[in-house]
Amino acid sequence: MNDHAHAMTLSERADALEEHMTHELERIVIKSALFNLADGKTNDDTGEVLARNPGKFLVMKEDRRLPKMPAKPTLIDYFKSRFTSTAHLLQSAALAKKAGHSEKVILACLLHDVAVSGFIRCDHGYWGAQMIEPYVDEEISWAVRAHQALRFFPDESVGYQYPEAYTKWFGPDFQPEPYVVDEYKRARAHKYYMTGRLITLNDLYSFDPDAKVDLEDFTDIIGRHFKQPKEGLGLDNSPSAHMWRTMMWPTRFL
Repeated sequence: MNDHAHAMTLSERADALEEHMTHELERIVIKSALFNLADGKTNDDTGEVLARNPGKFLVMKEDRRLPKMPAKPTLIDYFKSRFTSTAHLLQSAALAKKAGHSEKVILACLLHDVAVSGFIRCDHGYWGAQMIEPYVDEEISWAVRAHQALRFFPDESVGYQYPEAYTKWFGPDFQPEPYVVDEYKRARAHKYYMTGRLITLNDLYSFDPDAKVDLEDFTDIIGRHFKQPKEGLGLDNSPSAHMWRTMMWPTRFL
């Protein structure tokens, strides 16, 4: 047994651990197709997993491994119980607040990467804008969408340079996709251009892991500028409610 364990690859050991955890759960968690694709897996193994776990049922609501959400969740509940990391958001918003920017700009900075924190990285500006669009002023959601493109292009008039971090992360020869370039050109002519630009200016690419910023510092701004649905965020009938439900129940089978 020990010899076999030593001979297993890292991927095989991860699969074995996952199999063990599946047996320990009350209900079976099936990973999404997107999750499997990211791991290089293109097959649907739901039938095999069910066969290995006779008598068990699939998760169709809450995942008990995650913090329990209240019956009518608010944006703050998602910050506390579903977003994987909030330090970057909080520090960016704090920087905008310290600089004396408007409350709309501060909230845009606080929400600019919500898709990264709770949903997905690819095209996160577009996803984030869609998530918040029904609940905030148009200026805020537009700025969150626009920062997706604006962050790749300098603006010397406000002192914004191409981030050194991007050269380190993506390489010196990286060029944005054509759709990003087109988006940037449209954004430059938009009435809310500067709001989107201020997100990039306050977007900390190297934040201080030891800095302490409390979400409570922004609760008043959230209360004034984020329209909390009475049914609960994700349980209302907005065009993006399903995205919040996905974060609330990320392992629900259907």
